[in-house]
Amino acid sequence: MPFPHHVFRHTPALRGLITPPDESELRFGLDRFAELDIQAEKEGWPPGWRMEHDAREANRLGVLEGRMVQDLWVFAYGSLIWDPAVQVEEYRYGTLPGWRRSFCMRLEGGRGSFARPGLMAALDEGGHCDGVAMRISGPLVDQETQFMWRREMFSGAYRPLFLEVATPQGPVEALTFVMDRDNRRYMPDLPEDDAARMIAVAEGNLGPNFAYLDSLVRHLDELGIADDDMHRLHARAQNYRLGAM
Repeated sequence: MPFPHHVFRHTPALRGLITPPDESELRFGLDRFAELDIQAEKEGWPPGWRMEHDAREANRLGVLEGRMVQDLWVFAYGSLIWDPAVQVEEYRYGTLPGWRRSFCMRLEGGRGSFARPGLMAALDEGGHCDGVAMRISGPLVDQETQFMWRREMFSGAYRPLFLEVATPQGPVEALTFVMDRDNRRYMPDLPEDDAARMIAVAEGNLGPNFAYLDSLVRHLDELGIADDDMHRLHARAQNYRLGAM
């Protein structure tokens, strides 16, 4: 079912480019965890590869304490923009100061492996990030954030914070999932050339790591969100894949 027309009143260019939640594969239940637990046991994944359900729910309730019955803004910088997997009431373009989009999270499953890890985009400190702010209606916050936490806090590598996001309609305080610098998957100060090499060769059960970066750059361009750093990383990784470097 398409999003209501009013959701994009501030962002008409996004209309028709956002996956409705009922069509999203990222709106999943606990049965998905059970499937992956079986896979993890078969493939010998190390303990702690994902966040336990009780810990994830405790994190959600703690972060959202006192906010469950009011509208919730969320800042999106990656696939959450075009495939939110939750019911959104309003979209705005937004800029988050002090944080940048960065491939700084080690990826050991999906589009990477423990033997040949790839990288996933996250928010790391420094610079700024252009993305979107999306608003979830108060009556739906408890229901919809359960889906969001299953997705964003699957491995527990993010830190949910409330940060001020600038939008053309005025600033909003938005829930933002940033890289947890204390998490073992954090790869600080990784040179761009090294990151490009990892992305170029990593592959997992969902396919090549490069396909993830390629999708990110393609979607950002389609949505009119600029990020020169991502374009440069994409070009370097593509050159390695083609054997040009």
